Amino acid sequence: MVRCVEQRFGSIRPPVQWLSDNGSIFAAHRTIEIALALNPVPCFTPVENPESNGRAEAFVKTLERDYVRVSPIPDAATAIALVDRRMEGCNTVHHPHSRLGYRSPREYILFQPAACPI
Repeated sequence: MVRCVEQRFGSIRPPVQWLSDNGSIFAAHRTIEIALALNPVPCFTPVENPESNGRAEAFVKTLERDYVRVSPIPDAATAIALVDRRMEGCNTVHHPHSRLGYRSPREYILFQPAACPI
């Protein structure tokens, strides 16, 4: 988890909330301790919540529509190499969202207070 956060965010401040499902691996006490040490507030979706599932599915569909279908990806190595670039594009000004006030997810997150209690 530490390597993932360092690689994904580098010197950029990580999101205030770390949203995850309620799977046992994600709610494990050690996982929460590590997450707290990294700064984000662990926040869990409600069990069997259709809205949360819908958001995750919408995100995957957006990635497929805007990135996967328009790029030649002949093998797994190429796909892995493109993941960081695709996520960067999805989180920056290249992909504003109407639900976020036509801001990118990164712009939106930077101005949000933590709303999920520990």
